[in-house]
Amino acid sequence: MKKTGKLSVIYLVLVFIILYTPIFYLIYYSFNSGGSMHHFQEFTLDWYEEVFHDTRLFIILLNTLVVALLSSAISTIIGVAGALAITRVRSKRTRNALLTLNNVMIVSPDVIIGASFLILLTAIGVNLGFFSVLISHIAFSVPIVVLMVLPKLEEMSPTLVDAARDLGASSRDVLTKVVIPYISPGIFAGFFMALTYSLDDFAVTFFVTGGGFSTLSVEIYSLARRGISLTINALSTLIFLATLALVIGYYIITKRGSKPSGAEARE
Repeated sequence: MKKTGKLSVIYLVLVFIILYTPIFYLIYYSFNSGGSMHHFQEFTLDWYEEVFHDTRLFIILLNTLVVALLSSAISTIIGVAGALAITRVRSKRTRNALLTLNNVMIVSPDVIIGASFLILLTAIGVNLGFFSVLISHIAFSVPIVVLMVLPKLEEMSPTLVDAARDLGASSRDVLTKVVIPYISPGIFAGFFMALTYSLDDFAVTFFVTGGGFSTLSVEIYSLARRGISLTINALSTLIFLATLALVIGYYIITKRGSKPSGAEARE
């Protein structure tokens, strides 16, 4: 058992090294004054200053944040409603069918999703731009929120709802004062996961963006095609740090949600 545990740790360490070495390599050379990723000359913040002084990049950053926040908020509302609807379905077969349909968007390749949205939106006459990107981000974020909220709903004891109704609470009071507070860790976790996916998404956004509208992921791709520039390194570093902060926030929220209450701990 000890040998198996050591092999597992070694395997995980190797996986993390393979995954994070290119990222740290990119971050390291974002402070290089030499302008290349071959020889580090002197420490500098010029590339970060160039990012912050680029008006076009600032507008694209605002576009990205607006799309991410709006899509995450809307998809959280829809996802919570969807999770509540799924838990109220009595037929096990129907519930499994709904969960399968929900998971299709998650397991489907991003290229297929992006191409499908491109065909659909152009067929119904939607101009490619802000709204096309927003709609597509909402679509692939809703299933994520549903998966985050469903476990909390399944953990909740039906006796809580029954007790609230016995005390004279209306359906609205039960929802707002009992159900929502109980599943709030799952709601926040779903929001942050949707926000992270929206900020990181490239494949779907690449298909549905247009009309002069762009996001950071698409802009980084276009910059990389023009040639190597350490501005890309600086911009990618900032995005990585922002994503890392979101992941840490998601971890803290889920950790708090999984802690038992004082009464449960005493039991």
